[in-house]
Amino acid sequence: MGAAQAVLEVQDVWKAFGQLQVLKGVTLSVRPGEAVAVVGENGSGKSTLLKVLTGLERPDRAQIRLSGRVGYCPQRLEIYEGLTVAENMIYFGAAYGLPEETLRERGRFYLERFRFAQFTDTLGKNLSEGTKQKLNLTLALLHSPDLLLLDEPYQGFDYETFLNFAGMLQEWRAQGKAVLTISHLVTPDLGLDRVLELADGVVHEQPPPRHGS
Repeated sequence: MGAAQAVLEVQDVWKAFGQLQVLKGVTLSVRPGEAVAVVGENGSGKSTLLKVLTGLERPDRAQIRLSGRVGYCPQRLEIYEGLTVAENMIYFGAAYGLPEETLRERGRFYLERFRFAQFTDTLGKNLSEGTKQKLNLTLALLHSPDLLLLDEPYQGFDYETFLNFAGMLQEWRAQGKAVLTISHLVTPDLGLDRVLELADGVVHEQPPPRHGS
């Protein structure tokens, strides 16, 4: 039996801003049950690449194939600060077309798993930056996507919450979900399958970090 078909297939992505050529033919793929990280220096084009994949940025040239439901957690918080945590979930759940019972069940799960249930009725603007990030990530997960596109998803997390996130990453992989995460920091705790370094506009395969290495 051959390998599972890629959930995300990207070929020859080019993107320039004026005279600055940021992406110069990026090619990558992510398969079901695979967790891949894209790393690189500030300004290397990591977030630009993710915006191209989500359709928020138009590439100059690219071939991109996505299959299944996509969840996107941007680096810039997309929560509504004038709404409570619960109201944010209701708003996004309605946008996803989730049945009320499904939304309640998944909302409870993530509130408890990320340990911020005590803030259910707190306005977004009154949350700490770390709790805002928990909500930001939760909103990207409510519709149980097949492919997760995450831009610095654990920025602002304390170490315990980071380890919790790492555990969930393994659960997503076991469920056959594909994960592409942009990060400045990758550790053995994440259990990544592959690490791609974005440099000079293209990606280069790097060995993923392992405990004891």
